Amino acid sequence: MPTELRIEIRSSELAQIVESVFAAMLGLEAAECGTPWFPAGDRLTSAVHLAGDWNGVVLLECDVRQACRFAGRFLSVDPSDTVDDVVRDVLGELANMIGGNLKCVLSQGIRISMPSVMDGSDYSLRVCGAEVRARHAFQCADGLFWVTVLAMR
Repeated sequence: MPTELRIEIRSSELAQIVESVFAAMLGLEAAECGTPWFPAGDRLTSAVHLAGDWNGVVLLECDVRQACRFAGRFLSVDPSDTVDDVVRDVLGELANMIGGNLKCVLSQGIRISMPSVMDGSDYSLRVCGAEVRARHAFQCADGLFWVTVLAMR
């Protein structure tokens, strides 16, 4: 009979991962802040799924302007004014890096999916059977963004 692995997600570890990814890849200082999450129509959400000894999802949410600026910083080019496949790829890669680092501190028996990105003026994302284990707001020079970790029940 398989046993369910109960893994704790430490806020300090998640914050350190996000801060180090943003510093290394974007040259941005990101600091955790206490702003509560709220829905907004101009957001992009990138997601990676973690599966194995522990199952869950890592989400990175930011507004459209930020996503374009993140892509410009990541690629060392002038930021685009519109969301295109390059912007989506960069946002997906940032979620992949956060998720990849998180899986290393959670358990060795976890695999990570390819990233996916949701955008548009009216979308909602529901991961069936999941509960929020951690949701943190971060502030950087390009604005406010959120990282959420969902665990499958």
